[in-house]
Formats: sequence, C-alpha cells, structure tokens
Amino acid sequence: MTESVGYEQAREELAEVVRRLEAGGLSLEESLALWERGEELADVCAQWLDGARRRLDAALAEPTE
Repeated sequence: MTESVGYEQAREELAEVVRRLEAGGLSLEESLALWERGEELADVCAQWLDGARRRLDAALAEPTE
C-alpha cells in the first residue's frame, strides 16, 4: 500500500469491507477487489501494531533510575 493510512482509519475501513462482504450481493469481481483491499488494510493495521509493540518494548527495556 503506497498511501499513508493511520491505524484508526485502516481499522474503520477494514470493518466496512468486512460488513460489505458479509452482506453479500456483490459480483465476484467486486468481492475479490474488496477482499484484496481488506488484506491491504489488515497489513497496515498489523504494521502499526507491530511498531507500537516495538516502541513499548523499547520503553520497557530502558533502565529506570
């Protein structure tokens, strides 16, 4: 994904993709396009969460005085 999407925006769009897929009534082509977009959005969310986890781990590893 080349665009810069924040975690909340990606999560909300992913939820909408899931709702549309679950509702049905789409052509195969539309369903495949939505599925692919959902995969991209899930990857974006995972990257944000991985980054947050690394930052938290780094902060917890810092020695406290």
